[in-house]
Amino acid sequence: MPQIPEKIQELTVGQLSARSGAAVSALHFYESKGLIRSRRTSGNQRRYCRDALRRVAFVRAAQRVGIPLATIRAALAELPEERTPTRDDWARLSEAWRSELDERINRLARLRDHLTDCIGCGCLSLETCVLSNPDDVFGDRMAGSSLLPERRAGKRTGAS
Repeated sequence: MPQIPEKIQELTVGQLSARSGAAVSALHFYESKGLIRSRRTSGNQRRYCRDALRRVAFVRAAQRVGIPLATIRAALAELPEERTPTRDDWARLSEAWRSELDERINRLARLRDHLTDCIGCGCLSLETCVLSNPDDVFGDRMAGSSLLPERRAGKRTGAS
């Protein structure tokens, strides 16, 4: 990982990419979504403050655990401008995400536990199905294939 001298207070997009491990295109995307900011030089080149390194790390860590970009942007908006997010910032902001992550983990565990219930049945409307139709309203009356219009005897389908 290339080291950037302390005297350099602004980074080019290439330096930020090399240090953060994020692709240049990802950095441009993050900037377009308001997650990081840059200024433009007289030659219209992007320059990022050093705190962008920590912000990018913050964004990538939050993305890895499935936090949506809009939620990440709202969290970063709570931080003062031009200040590197600290460990305390991360602890405070990530604590707010804990219940959302716990719910997602619970949904995934239910999905995993019920995965074999629906594979191959074809009805897509089992009483215990949480995969294909978790809010099933017809399951107590009939199975999925019964909901298809019945064919009249002798009626042909397809090309004549």
